[in-house]
Amino acid sequence: MKLWIYALLLVNGSLVSGCGGEGSGPGASTAGDVAEHAEEDAHVEESGTVELTPQQIAAAGIEVLVAGPARIRETLPLYGVITPNAVGVRQVTARFSGVIRSAPKSLGDAVRQGETLATVESNESLQAFNVTSPLTGVITARDANPGEQTGERVLFTVADLSTVWVELALFPRDIAKVGVGQVVRIRGADPTLNAEGAVIWVAPFGSSANQTLTARVLLDNAERHWAPGLYVAAEVTLAETDVPLAVDNDALQTLDGRSVVFVNDEHGFEAHPLRLGRSDSEQTEVLAGLTAGETYAARNSFILKAELGKGESEHGH
Repeated sequence: MKLWIYALLLVNGSLVSGCGGEGSGPGASTAGDVAEHAEEDAHVEESGTVELTPQQIAAAGIEVLVAGPARIRETLPLYGVITPNAVGVRQVTARFSGVIRSAPKSLGDAVRQGETLATVESNESLQAFNVTSPLTGVITARDANPGEQTGERVLFTVADLSTVWVELALFPRDIAKVGVGQVVRIRGADPTLNAEGAVIWVAPFGSSANQTLTARVLLDNAERHWAPGLYVAAEVTLAETDVPLAVDNDALQTLDGRSVVFVNDEHGFEAHPLRLGRSDSEQTEVLAGLTAGETYAARNSFILKAELGKGESEHGH
């Protein structure tokens, strides 16, 4: 029985095969045509096995993993916001009052330690001197324009954003669960954006406005993925347990009210019912139904469930 894989359902037209059958004979598509259009047949056997070629697996974006031991984490979910690491923030003023003659650096510019931010002519000596950056970072505030008097105001603020803080809102009922040194997994609005940091401070006092305390996480930001001001989700690790066998949560599907994974062997992908144990946001312990070393479909495994459902529907007719 010929079936479209889920990833190609939006493509209209006939299935193309380069290996005989209905597509053989004069005018039949070549193997190159098949590879170019990725329109090969998917088969669902009576046994419930979904057969896909390596090309189809790649085209559908199905990730195949090996079942094995894992570490399951007990976590506390929290929410927070990215802020600059205050240790790496400097406010820059002029050493002497004077007239700003030039200010070549703008808001958002990257600067090196010692680089000139502005040139000022002293009111007393009439000598010009440079106002330089005290560290390597980014200009996050600028209040300096040529012709203005410097006075005693802050001319520039420079922040080193190679690390940032995550300020987490901690409810009083959870205070006893969170302490300095605990590992925290941070997730951004983009689900592919995640990182780990550690708690470096828990506020000894709360906020009357929202009745929460702040737990602060130090996060590496060398790649500048974490912009101050953005909201994030977090999971504080409370405990970790090693289990002998686990699968990725993306692999779990429900068939006939039971949790299954699609195990991959030489015959294709077959749904295996599982008995599950402990779970976290990424992995779930397997107590029965799977053996360590077996390969299974993880990401995009729902495509196999859809194909299996279509095959059963057509067999029912």
